[in-house]
Amino acid sequence: MNTASTRHILVTGGAGFIGSNFIRLLFEHRPSWQVTNLDLLTYAGNLDNLADVKDHPGYRFVRGDICDAVTVGPLMDAADMVVHFAAESHVDRSIEDSIPFIRTNVQGTQTLLDEARRAGVERFLHVSTDEVYGQLPLDRPDLKFTEATPISPSSPYAASKAASDLLVAAAYHTFGLPCLTTRCSNNFGPYQFPEKVIPLFVERLLTGGRVPLYGDGKNVRDWLHVLDHAEAILTVLEKGTPGEAYNIGGNNERNNLELTHTLIGICGRDESAIEYVPDRLGHDLRYAIDASKIKRELGWEPKRSAWPEALQATVDWYREHAQWRDRITSGAYREGLPKRVTV
Repeated sequence: MNTASTRHILVTGGAGFIGSNFIRLLFEHRPSWQVTNLDLLTYAGNLDNLADVKDHPGYRFVRGDICDAVTVGPLMDAADMVVHFAAESHVDRSIEDSIPFIRTNVQGTQTLLDEARRAGVERFLHVSTDEVYGQLPLDRPDLKFTEATPISPSSPYAASKAASDLLVAAAYHTFGLPCLTTRCSNNFGPYQFPEKVIPLFVERLLTGGRVPLYGDGKNVRDWLHVLDHAEAILTVLEKGTPGEAYNIGGNNERNNLELTHTLIGICGRDESAIEYVPDRLGHDLRYAIDASKIKRELGWEPKRSAWPEALQATVDWYREHAQWRDRITSGAYREGLPKRVTV
């Protein structure tokens, strides 16, 4: 087992948006730690996201499937702690086909839990979402999701994440595996795959296109900068109480129409750039996070999520990283991928 100054962390899904930002922040704050990044590199996994850390002496990448115990097992044996990001995560895709979500988010999580228990890891942090709670009404701004809010998912994606949350809780209560769960609000920031609303809208606005706004745009989300989220995850990993869940929010509620107007202004466009499209099936009305528990018990609160400054900085990042955007839109980021680990 490694000493406290040289912890070995197994990160699943570390080539994705949140995972890559977490790995970057981890090396910034814990430079002596070692990270193994296990990622299957499905469509949203992008090694370009970690180009600046790929040569770090403590970094190792393994292309593999979290559902494959033969691949996962040896990686667990070498790990002190696990941070589990790997997931299918887009609601629209889950409505079209939920099977990949069940396989990755449910079966994959159980495989990781089984191997973590066998290997005796010290901590297993499961990164979840506020979407497991369902929705809040628009006319009750006083209501927010707490860790005691009953799980009531609306979409196939949210249902698959709720199932994984319950499997993690069962692993703690049944086997004593030292598990922690975090549930975050909507993330934004650099390196986000442009199927999600902010990078999609920014790409369209910067290139002269129109942005598809669901319904009347009144649906509300709590926006959290990805580096605030990453810092919160590290805080929970080091200080959280096993068996507990921690909500992570940005204290930053905005409806989608307001978000769209702000992005249009930042990008120098006008309202003609909005294309109103039919609403998404089962579209949750409002998410709002009560993050008082993590502040009270662990001392974390968001520092980078305030608008409009954080949103302006995010747009600036995408504007300044045109080559990254071009490689995404052209599919070039998929070229020359390392060979997948197979049985």
